[in-house]
Amino acid sequence: MPRQTAAIGVDWLPYQKGVDMPADSFRRQRAVLALAAGLCASGCALAQADAPAETFEQLAAQEADRAGDPDFDSALGRAAYASGHFPRAVLAWERVLLVQPDNVAAQLALGRALFAVGDKRAALAVSPAVREQGIPVDAAVAMDQFLVSYDRADYHGASSAKGYVELAAGHDSNANVGPDSALGRGAGLPGTPAWTLAPEAQARSANFGSALLAVRGRQVLDAGWSLVGAAAVGGRRHGTQARALDNSQFDANAGVAWRRERHEFIVSGVAGAYWLDGARLRSLGGVQGEWIYRFDGFGQWGSFVQWLDMRYPGQGLRNVERSIGGVSYSLLLRNGALAYGSLYGGRESPGADGAEHFGHRLVGWQLGGQVPVLPSLALYAALSGEKRRYGAADPFFAVQRRDRQWSAALGASWVPAPNWRVTPQWLHVQNDSTMPVLQYRRRVFSVTVRREF
Repeated sequence: MPRQTAAIGVDWLPYQKGVDMPADSFRRQRAVLALAAGLCASGCALAQADAPAETFEQLAAQEADRAGDPDFDSALGRAAYASGHFPRAVLAWERVLLVQPDNVAAQLALGRALFAVGDKRAALAVSPAVREQGIPVDAAVAMDQFLVSYDRADYHGASSAKGYVELAAGHDSNANVGPDSALGRGAGLPGTPAWTLAPEAQARSANFGSALLAVRGRQVLDAGWSLVGAAAVGGRRHGTQARALDNSQFDANAGVAWRRERHEFIVSGVAGAYWLDGARLRSLGGVQGEWIYRFDGFGQWGSFVQWLDMRYPGQGLRNVERSIGGVSYSLLLRNGALAYGSLYGGRESPGADGAEHFGHRLVGWQLGGQVPVLPSLALYAALSGEKRRYGAADPFFAVQRRDRQWSAALGASWVPAPNWRVTPQWLHVQNDSTMPVLQYRRRVFSVTVRREF
């Protein structure tokens, strides 16, 4: 799925389940969640009356006579926001700033109200200094990642570029994604020739460290059109018992985006390569399209389609064309929590004759959410599942492969200072398959430190 759940509007590159993409996809989804949770949590503090709707009605009745008085407009803006009358809150806070242009609290309140009505570009009129001072730090760091799929225009509405560096360390219970045991002769499959799994192919645990550098940008052409792009390079290194599993990858995409009111459409080209133990294992290239519809600051639909040509040097039989599409929905709740879900499906079609057992059809889903605990701390959880049905019986095992894979992630997102994020995470992945050598369980604990620039 692209960028957090296909089209929730996360900030980096398409996530293709089943294509050995990094666990960074989970972190991209959480980046999306962090802004919304923190922003709502801070916004809820504006409600100062037990009955905000009642208070709003009382103040609105006096608006014609008292509009322009900063004290009155401030009270009206707070009541309008708390009762869900976001357009009226925008007007009230704009009047306050006409009289008091340096009022930091009013700038912040106007930014929240603009965000709530879906005017995300105007919300960025709030300066970085104001955001860092007034918005909970978790929201301030994540704001730029939530607003658009690739990157936002800067707070003056101009073109921009952003990036981040991540360093992670952890332990992987099954770094080579192998079965739990040697399995042995036939493994219970009638008609299968005698075989025994080599010791080095069995599940191996290992400590690891990883690094990732990513940049993204948006070149604004006019009010509707922009050029967008992103690139990332990263690698993972293991302990001495698993050096052969060291890997690295490069991914990039570039395209054009068009916005109109609550809609955004993006078409981009995609390219990437993956190396294992210093040798290129896979390269890919293709195109993808996205549509994002933002109801307001609290709900968003997304959808995507993607076509990729995936090639394996020296293993031509494994070359496939991957076609996939999906939809997603995310919802910010009034208590500051956020939930999301997505569905997707597609197929991988082999290009060579006699390679049907490498191709498959797939369907999958994702569910997740985040709950703020403190202004700088949130807890999150994510679940996902995928089913894959392959096109023909495996030549050696003489069975048609079918996989059921699921994963669960639990963690915390802590922002100790602006532009810094620390993410401890526990991840469990399990794959059940009709082919014994492809059944595995994997548990990964990691701590990631991220610095935005």
